[in-house]
Amino acid sequence: MDINKEKLEGNKVKLEVEIESEEVDKALEQAYRKVVKDISIPGFRKGKAPRKIVEQRFGEEVLHKDALDILIPKGYSQAVEETDIEPVDQPDIDDFYISKGEAAKFTAVVEVKPEVELGEYKGLDIEKEDASVKEEEINSRLEKMQDEHSQLATADREELQEGDYAIIDFTGYMDGEEFPGGSGEEYSLEIGSGSFIPGFEDQLVGMEVGTEKQVEVTFPEDYHADDLAGKDVSFDVELKEIKIKKSPELDDEFALEASEYETIDELTESIRKEIAEKKEESTENQFREELIKKAAENAEVNITDTLIDEQLDQMYSSLAQSISQQGMDVGDYLSYMGMDEAGWREQNKETAAERAKEILVLEAIAEAEEIEVTDEALDKEIDKIAEMHEQDAEQIKAIFQMQGQLDTLKEDIRRQKTIDFLVENN
Repeated sequence: MDINKEKLEGNKVKLEVEIESEEVDKALEQAYRKVVKDISIPGFRKGKAPRKIVEQRFGEEVLHKDALDILIPKGYSQAVEETDIEPVDQPDIDDFYISKGEAAKFTAVVEVKPEVELGEYKGLDIEKEDASVKEEEINSRLEKMQDEHSQLATADREELQEGDYAIIDFTGYMDGEEFPGGSGEEYSLEIGSGSFIPGFEDQLVGMEVGTEKQVEVTFPEDYHADDLAGKDVSFDVELKEIKIKKSPELDDEFALEASEYETIDELTESIRKEIAEKKEESTENQFREELIKKAAENAEVNITDTLIDEQLDQMYSSLAQSISQQGMDVGDYLSYMGMDEAGWREQNKETAAERAKEILVLEAIAEAEEIEVTDEALDKEIDKIAEMHEQDAEQIKAIFQMQGQLDTLKEDIRRQKTIDFLVENN
């Protein structure tokens, strides 16, 4: 088979393929055996007419389409392998020619993986953020735990203050008439929380237990109930009781009640370790992302719409899977966010382009540094996956093979090894 490769604009390649006449004749014979099954010619049983009779009756061209369906996929696959190109899309097949006893010809124009011109990717001037744990972070966590274990107690004063919990009865009126949903009894309202209509809580400050007050407010224009949005209303409010939050002391007794630790020192140290681990993981991930981003910025790559669309497809699939795990449909989710799939794809186009470039740059670095994945490394990763899912490693490997995902797994491992290389060389 003769192949001529020509580079075109837009990361495209044109392959001119010529297939030997011997292969053409074999394909025509295969085509005849397929076509003749559905042909009835007087004097012959259905499917038994000789090839010469079939060609005389219908013309030699009756076999050409099926023969080309045999020759072109095989010829294209061989041409891709021999020219060492990496297509990223389906080819456009054109200019095909076939005739008995002659070489067949066709051209294939296909978009290929773009060439990457690497820039600096070692010794990049990027520093990892400080991951040390600050005392205020520990105190904040302890205060949150303290708040979660707080209880409300009746205040020993009569006047309502900011931060208090007001136990109130209230009735709402609009144009002198009670409106639905505007009343409540023994309602606990934290003053300053902003959970009621703007201005409502402020007007309660200074009230004394057992007193009543008329509060006048205006519903926000964007209030969820259309019949109340932007409307002036009044509330008759009676303050029944004032409660304040009583927080436990941060001592050994609290540690024993709020956690598995017996002393406050042990609880504090466990919080310190937990925060440290999360910060270290976060800063490490951010550092690795910055290295990839910088290496990609320093490289030159022509990213096409095909590559962007491929990334968008993967991103959308991940989003749909994540939303589905929360019991929602991705279409309903996007609608709630005020967009459709087309709008989402347009919004994420730039991110997809950046991801496509980063993946290509990492592949180019792996090639330049001869980073490969051994069978041992692959088996080790499969062992980790099996352990995580509590399944047999051989079974996991068989599943990957059955789904044709082993090569994808190897690519993922190679990519991680390449990122490790960037970390080690910065």
